[in-house]
Amino acid sequence: MAFEPPRRLVRALGEIQRGGAEGADGTDEWLAKLPELAQQAADVRELIVERVQAPGGRSSLVLLVRQADGTPAVLKLAPERARPESECAALAHWDGRGAVRLLNPGDTHGVLLLERLHPEMSVRSLPEAKALLEAAGTLRRLWVEPPAAHVFETVAERTGRQAEAMRASASADPEVAPLVDAALTAREELLAAPPEERLLHGTFRQSKVLAGERMPWLAVGPDPVVGECAFDLARLVRDRVEDLIASPSGSSITRRRVKRLAESLDVDQERLRGWTLFRAVESGVRARRVGRPQDAELLLEFAGWL
Repeated sequence: MAFEPPRRLVRALGEIQRGGAEGADGTDEWLAKLPELAQQAADVRELIVERVQAPGGRSSLVLLVRQADGTPAVLKLAPERARPESECAALAHWDGRGAVRLLNPGDTHGVLLLERLHPEMSVRSLPEAKALLEAAGTLRRLWVEPPAAHVFETVAERTGRQAEAMRASASADPEVAPLVDAALTAREELLAAPPEERLLHGTFRQSKVLAGERMPWLAVGPDPVVGECAFDLARLVRDRVEDLIASPSGSSITRRRVKRLAESLDVDQERLRGWTLFRAVESGVRARRVGRPQDAELLLEFAGWL
């Protein structure tokens, strides 16, 4: 199978390495072997490869394939740092309820065979109010109790790792220190309460919700984590952040969005605001660290409104 990995994937993995992210070692080797790995994965499962999905994701290769009986499907290959086994476990637990259906449970090894959705049509293509409504409805279906004796990372664990990187960035870059301090304080206060245990998507946003056949909208690409629902909803608050920043009433729109999403999904408004602050600052500081200054500026300005 002769192909070049999508530029978006190559660029994103390069950013991870420059940022010194945990698990970044080995990504160059994985990229170099990707055509061979993809061919092996397709051959073992008797799949016919149609094409590489481009621009694709930032952490995995996505191939549009057909199974031996002609049924369309998607073959997804991800490096170890993207935690494909965790994604597999979450998709198997959801079993198609609100999320794309996993077709090869128990047979992953960094390879996921998924039902084919419509990658060209995400919730983000809808008008903003409708997009938020559909995205929130999809997210609600995902918030279930995790399986017994699960091995998913918790919100406390994930944000603990992120907090360490944020502190290091603030030490080296005093300009972001006030926002980092506010975000870390918010995290400490949020984690002081007894933890809620729900299986969360982990990286949910409008572009992660695609049109399907058996259901109108289904979530894809989780980086699952266990914790409170407000953490998951926080990423949705800042969707289309570039439009928010461009609007003269962006700050008031943001506050109304927090209120509306919290009320529609029965989430505490202040907890949603706190996690939105933490996640926006974390993303902004990380973007600054890996050399995406424009993204960093947008995210940190957004965080300042909270």
